[in-house]
Amino acid sequence: MKRSTRLSKDDWMLAGLKALGQHGPSALKAEPLARELGTTKGSFYWHFKDVPDFHKSMLTYWEDRHSALPEGPADRIEATKTLRGLAQNGFAKDATEARAEKALRGWAQVDTAAAEILAKTDKIRLDYLSGVLNTIGVTNPQIARLILAAQVGMSGLPDATDADQETLGTLVDLVLALR
Repeated sequence: MKRSTRLSKDDWMLAGLKALGQHGPSALKAEPLARELGTTKGSFYWHFKDVPDFHKSMLTYWEDRHSALPEGPADRIEATKTLRGLAQNGFAKDATEARAEKALRGWAQVDTAAAEILAKTDKIRLDYLSGVLNTIGVTNPQIARLILAAQVGMSGLPDATDADQETLGTLVDLVLALR
C-alpha cells in the first residue's frame, strides 16, 4: 500500500534513526527505508541525491539533535538532579534514539564522518557534564569523562537492563560524596 501524503526529509531521518538502531548502518539504504515507510524509492531520491548524501544528512540531523543541550542548572540541587538524570538516562531523547546512538558508535568505528560527528557531540556532552559537576562543586574534569564513559559502556553491555540505571545512580552517589 502506497502513502497518499508526501514524506518530509524529517520523516526519512526518523525512519533512518529507527533503522540504524534496529539493523545498523547497513540498513540506511533507499529501498528498505522506502519499504518501511510504505512509499517508493522515488520519494527518497526527491530528498537525497544518493545514499551517501542520505548518510551525510543523517549524521548532520543527529548532530543537530544532540548538540543543543539545555542551559546548565543554576544551583546545586538542580545540578544534582540533572547529573543523576544524565547518568541514568543518557542524552538520548527516547529508546529509538538510544538504540540509534549505540549503532552510531559502532558505525563510527568504521566511518570517518560518523566518528567526527560523534567526537563533536561527545565533546559538547563532556563540557555540559563538567559544567553541571562544577555547579555541584566537583571540579575534576575526568569525572565528567568517567560518567559519560560509564553511561555509554553500560548501554553497550549485552545484558543491559533497567537495573543498570540504579548502578549508574550509585556512581553519581560516589561522585557526590567527593564534594
